[in-house]
Amino acid sequence: MENGERLKLHLKEVNLHIERLKEILEYLKNFYPLNIDSLEEIDKDKLDAFAFRFAKLQDLLGAKIFREYLEFINFPTQDKNFLELLKELNKEGIVDIDKWAEFRSVRNSIAHDYPYEEDEKIEAINYLIKNIDYLFEVIEQIKSKIEIN
Repeated sequence: MENGERLKLHLKEVNLHIERLKEILEYLKNFYPLNIDSLEEIDKDKLDAFAFRFAKLQDLLGAKIFREYLEFINFPTQDKNFLELLKELNKEGIVDIDKWAEFRSVRNSIAHDYPYEEDEKIEAINYLIKNIDYLFEVIEQIKSKIEIN
């Protein structure tokens, strides 16, 4: 399969995650900013689904789409580490390295279900509710550069 075709398939998968995230965001915005008390009111399955979809989206971007996009524009990716790829994506105006690191940290915060870290998890979800549009913008930038809608 041609590199551009793999990229297009991955971007279709991204659309599924985005659609689900947007549905859940509409629900969670009713409780924003989340706090310990609002957790009693919120359907825990919504929070789990939100965390899962966000993690899948970020992993798909970092593990596949970024590299395939760079290969698509003929940037050599073989033997490059992830930071080198991010630096090139930063030069392309697609990803801000610091912002990506923040999202990675948030992903790590919500990936675990430790009861003693509930405040940290709430803070992470509030961050996502407020900032997840950034990831959507990253995806739209990639799509526009390869002319996919």
